[in-house]
Amino acid sequence: MITRLAISGYRSLRDVALTLDRLTVVSGANGSGKSSLYRALRLLADIAQGRIVQSLAAEGGLQSTLWAGPEAFSRAVKRGEHKVEGTVRKNPISLKLGFSGDDYGYAIDLGLPQRSPQSRSAFGSDPEIKAESLWTGEVLGRSNVFAIRNGPSVRIRGDSGEWRQAQLQLAPFDSMMTHGSDPRDALELLVLRERMRDWRFYDHFRTDRDAPARRPQVGTYTPVLGSDGTDLAAAVQTIREIGNGDELDDAIADAFPGCGIEVRRADGYFELEMRQHGLLRALKVAELSDGTLRYLLLIAALLSPRPPALMIVNEPETSLHPDLLPPLARLIAQASQRSQIIVVSHATALVSELAGARQIVLEKQLGETLARDDEKPAWNWPTR
Repeated sequence: MITRLAISGYRSLRDVALTLDRLTVVSGANGSGKSSLYRALRLLADIAQGRIVQSLAAEGGLQSTLWAGPEAFSRAVKRGEHKVEGTVRKNPISLKLGFSGDDYGYAIDLGLPQRSPQSRSAFGSDPEIKAESLWTGEVLGRSNVFAIRNGPSVRIRGDSGEWRQAQLQLAPFDSMMTHGSDPRDALELLVLRERMRDWRFYDHFRTDRDAPARRPQVGTYTPVLGSDGTDLAAAVQTIREIGNGDELDDAIADAFPGCGIEVRRADGYFELEMRQHGLLRALKVAELSDGTLRYLLLIAALLSPRPPALMIVNEPETSLHPDLLPPLARLIAQASQRSQIIVVSHATALVSELAGARQIVLEKQLGETLARDDEKPAWNWPTR
């Protein structure tokens, strides 16, 4: 389980370190930084997929994602005695992301490229990975680190404490997470990489008239619902066959009393249907309301027969009737017994229903995202 999350220099997250629990709810007003926190988690997951640089490029490049304010705020500025002004930087420009738990911790430092005037590369604006560290425990220290990347060099600490040179010419756009993991000499890197690759993100399922989830799809075993919900019917059938079908039926009954769902199969195609009390025929998924379809997608995601180590759900309350928020909270709490879950929400009713979860309330001060009334946990960044 991840117990600490740290972000520095990313959008409004100038310097944030948060304590996470088995179930964590992140809330706050519009513009407080919830979306930035969600994107930062996605960037962390992209490191294990080998596409961190591409993901930053899709957001407009490193310069577009960097904290736009001063390097630090003076006490006088915070008290409102002086206006915010730019100052001479003491540290290099960087975007840092990291997390840790009881077993492993990882952090990465990305910065601007250093190109010579003679360089003719067309990729001169790509960010570079300057430093990475992998360690045991929650806080990085000299004695518990066992993988270090500085520039193109990667070193791995062996079981007896000696350091081995694993890479000398690692490209600035390649992470040691993807190019340094070795089942013989760097098993920890491999284990953490695979764990991060299993993180799941669910954000704004499509439920419009032309949404893929409303059309019959070829059915195959689907223990993990796709992020777009295209394979909803196959995911529901998989829960029935190799998951917990009783939990599925209970979740439907909790949200829609007197209703049930079934999967109709024809020529290899699966289509979801809902039975409602009082109707003479089942309703096809194309006939369901946006809110009903979204809720069914959330059920399929949260009751996965192959629960991940971490699941992040962004604004699950979108288009849901307020009456569905209490059963949704119960469904999320139930799923958190199998996976660590982070919920990002601005629905006060849902946040209240999840009162037993760790609550992180974000707010803005001088353009910077801060966690209200939250004690910042200890955290150390790797050095360049």
